Amino acid sequence: MESAARRSGGGVLEGFYRLVMRRTPLYVTFVIAGALLGERAVDYGVKTLWEKNNVGKRYEDISVLGQRPVDE
Repeated sequence: MESAARRSGGGVLEGFYRLVMRRTPLYVTFVIAGALLGERAVDYGVKTLWEKNNVGKRYEDISVLGQRPVDE
């Protein structure tokens, strides 16, 4: 019974395998695109977490830095 299901078309993973992993150039493109998108997602998440944890402690948050005192 199980072998008949496999012969009839399989599941999502078999379709993914047939579409992406059987062709080497497409597989390499998929891996590189996934790595780039994953890096962007992790970078965005870490930056957001860093900014939320350091509110008021960053250089941008201190208003008097870089200003000269006014001599009158």
